[in-house]
Amino acid sequence: MPDPTELSRRERQIMDAVFSLGEATVNQVVETIPDPPTPMAVRRMMHILEEKEYLKRRGAGREVVYLPREAKARAGQSALQRVLETFFGGSLEEALASHLVARRDAMTSAERDRLVSLIQKARKEGR
Repeated sequence: MPDPTELSRRERQIMDAVFSLGEATVNQVVETIPDPPTPMAVRRMMHILEEKEYLKRRGAGREVVYLPREAKARAGQSALQRVLETFFGGSLEEALASHLVARRDAMTSAERDRLVSLIQKARKEGR
């Protein structure tokens, strides 16, 4: 998979929209991204993303539907790793602490229990 850090701001917005929607037409992307360019410009950028092997397409009647080539979960893990390295020195603890401090609503007991469970599981597995 190509390196997502090589994407322009607009290409990143398009990819985020496609990941968020699961699959998208040009018009759906135009409706999703902030301050969108013309549909023709978005179509061209999506074609470029297809050439760069970030997107694939399938026909749906007269429209073309674009899908990400990389699974959403895998792309999310890569994005999280980049955020951790860029903003938190690779520290998951720092990132989680920052998120919990900045969070506006209280963590639910189910969320807290899930985090404790994941931490205990990682400890048992030696991670």
